[in-house]
Amino acid sequence: MPTNAFHIVDVFATTTYAGNQLAVFEDADTLTDDQMAALAKEMNYSETTFVEGGSVEAGFDVRIFTPGGEIPFAGHPTLGTAAVLREHFDAGDEITLNLGVGPIPVEVRHEDGGDVYWMTQNAPEFGDELDHETLAEVLSLDVSDLDTDWPVQVVSTGLPAVMIPLSDREALGRVEVDLPTYRAFYDDVGVENLFAFCPDPRDEANDFAARMFAPGHGVPEDPATGSANGCFAGYLARNRYFGDRDIEVTVEQGYEMGRPSHLFLEAEDEGDEVAVRVGGRVEFVAEGSLV
Repeated sequence: MPTNAFHIVDVFATTTYAGNQLAVFEDADTLTDDQMAALAKEMNYSETTFVEGGSVEAGFDVRIFTPGGEIPFAGHPTLGTAAVLREHFDAGDEITLNLGVGPIPVEVRHEDGGDVYWMTQNAPEFGDELDHETLAEVLSLDVSDLDTDWPVQVVSTGLPAVMIPLSDREALGRVEVDLPTYRAFYDDVGVENLFAFCPDPRDEANDFAARMFAPGHGVPEDPATGSANGCFAGYLARNRYFGDRDIEVTVEQGYEMGRPSHLFLEAEDEGDEVAVRVGGRVEFVAEGSLV
């Protein structure tokens, strides 16, 4: 195994040792696909990224692995990798990552609370609306725990997720994925990520509380999910959740896991498509190298 350097960061973090953990490996062109997959399992984070090369001008070539295998896009790996490239490779405040879904731009905004990394995701694609009863069963809830005023819907900005509106945070706290029902649901719908949300946050400064489950990717629960929150931003704008075509909200996630996370969402429904951006802070935790 080559002696690649790696970095560990917390993304969408409210402080160090919060948010979603990420390992970023340098010089990944020296690693085989099997070695990358093995390292992702060894790190056992929701995702691990591998920087294969690139430049500021052409963008950086990055691959993303979960413990279950490679995926074309994920949010917190995009922001966390951009932060490593900025801090350790002088990539600047505008960074492009060449991912499986194509180039994803990241910009750094200098705000009072510190630097916030923002990615512009691909325009969301809005899929089927699903019945509330099925998702209640998958999440081990009663139908009355779902907010039937809003649709259960598949949305994708590169990695599809099911948007599931719940009535309140008490219901959100009771979610447990029923694996046999989940597997049957996946066989039928083909979507592994389940994003449950409610407009009942712990902190009145936030707008929503959310949880995200992806056991099909080897991630029983994710503490902060940029890709699914990008889908959520598009869902809110397209469905006029606040009666407006534009949204600007903060989502809290990961509290049930002891990894409090804040994700900042912006979206504008421009008619033909929805423009989506997701932002968050990144904390640097550790660095090392393979032996």
